[in-house]
Amino acid sequence: MGMIALDCDDLFSTWRNQARRLLSHGIDPAQVTWAQGPTDDLLAIPAPLPEAPGPFQGKVPAALLEQLEQAARYHGEQRWNLLYEVLWRVAHGDRTAMMAGDRLGSELQRRIKQVRREAHHLHAFARFVPLPAPLAEQLQLDLVAWHDPAHDILASASGHFAERLGRQRWLIATPRDGVRFDGQRMDYQRQCPAQWQQWAQHADDPGAELWRTYYRHIFNPARLNPDVLRQHMPGRFWRHLPEGMLIPQLVGQARHGKQRDGQAPEVARQHGKQIGKRE
Repeated sequence: MGMIALDCDDLFSTWRNQARRLLSHGIDPAQVTWAQGPTDDLLAIPAPLPEAPGPFQGKVPAALLEQLEQAARYHGEQRWNLLYEVLWRVAHGDRTAMMAGDRLGSELQRRIKQVRREAHHLHAFARFVPLPAPLAEQLQLDLVAWHDPAHDILASASGHFAERLGRQRWLIATPRDGVRFDGQRMDYQRQCPAQWQQWAQHADDPGAELWRTYYRHIFNPARLNPDVLRQHMPGRFWRHLPEGMLIPQLVGQARHGKQRDGQAPEVARQHGKQIGKRE
């Protein structure tokens, strides 16, 4: 018998219904695959799910469903298959599949951690650009932002901005999805409209040069740790930040002497009182 090939359209709710039906009929994880694009497995055959639930009724803790939903936002290989394998084991009494000490549980927890970290990146690095008053009135938007997340976190993490920005109207566009807030309600689109992407990518930030000047002056080469910098601000975000173009230059200067001086060139040129070294 070939493998059953399914497509959940990258929706957790669809996957959950499919997984419940598979589980109720005792279909082993090794007999099913969820396609992520064209199916390369020659043994996988399209097969409809049974119309009625099967006899098996496994019980799983509510905490598992929450973990599976979080891990489902992760982009990577075996995105949905891993979730079904964890569900299968827990439903059959093996709860170690949820724990970090288990092979599957370790991967599950790693994905959840990566998703949470990506949500933090959205909150930290989504830079909103204020629109000029005439354009804001025309578009019914006050702020726009472009962001490129590694995982599907926009729908779950963008509510943060509704709480922080009050009644301001804003838009976040990504290469995949987008969300718009009109001051009261969120409008999430799984396929970001091209017009939203255009507004967000081509907005002219009036404060960008001032921010770059500020960033250049507060940069402390003596305290630079490039590895920590990239850990907390991954390079893939630099091109979307006003100060992003400055970072390679500032890092290069720090490595070629400015780190020894402990100050930025603009500060070094300023007149001040010299303090001698104590013996």
